Amino acid sequence: MDKLLDIENLWVKFPTRQGVFDAVRGVSFTLGRERLGIVGESGSGKSMTGRAILRLIRPPGIVDADHISLEGVDLLKKSEKEMRAVRGQRISMVMQDPKFSLNPVMTIGNQIIEAYRLHSKTSKSAAYAKSLEMLEAVSIRDPERVMRAYPHEMSGGMGQRIMIAMMLIPNPEILIADEPTSALDVSVQRQVLDIMDKLVKERGMGLIFISHDLNLVADFCDRVLIMYAGRIVEVCRADKLHEAKHPYTQGLLNSLPRLDAPKDRLDVLKRDPVWSEAPSVSGRT
Repeated sequence: MDKLLDIENLWVKFPTRQGVFDAVRGVSFTLGRERLGIVGESGSGKSMTGRAILRLIRPPGIVDADHISLEGVDLLKKSEKEMRAVRGQRISMVMQDPKFSLNPVMTIGNQIIEAYRLHSKTSKSAAYAKSLEMLEAVSIRDPERVMRAYPHEMSGGMGQRIMIAMMLIPNPEILIADEPTSALDVSVQRQVLDIMDKLVKERGMGLIFISHDLNLVADFCDRVLIMYAGRIVEVCRADKLHEAKHPYTQGLLNSLPRLDAPKDRLDVLKRDPVWSEAPSVSGRT
């Protein structure tokens, strides 16, 4: 497996009045040309890990690691100017809610064209044609009408597809998707996942899929990292997720409603303080 990304001992810290809060604690993992899921409850450090990779944690937040290597080059040693060439062009990130990611006063077409021309020295007409092609690739009908529209005219599912098109148009090597389907209904969710799966396979990309939906990740991803209190507590193959050994992962699975095993009352997750104190498990291969 080609190693696209290698992260060793990643920490994300925020100073507070009560002392330093560790949002991500000693996380290590690698990403190849695969679909890697990161799951856990809200506040477990999933999104912070994704943002830290792109160095999107702003002061007073602190990102520290032995290395965050993109194909052997440590991103922590790059200047902010050099990182702007990495963001979007080599690593793209689809944020959770397109309503807050798209500019409300620019047409969708102008935003996609801008994203493409930022990393590709091409004419506006060529960028327009490429944008239409990308919207068609994410199954948007009548892309010319969508190019003229504004974000508020789009549904949640359309907005999410537009964001995926915008992030993939520079042809990045890695896509970080932060709960890209959480605001979508089940039918649209499946369409968006199929689109991402197809594009990742066709382009040979690496995908980091951040979610709190264990069943979705088990069905969609190749490998899964389970995070609790800023640490990785377990790593497993996605198709073996329901055979997980860690009590936290088992607790999350048991708290989910199941059609094949209905219960009068769902289990409540019983937390053990030891989980947050144990060393982070390595997700490196």
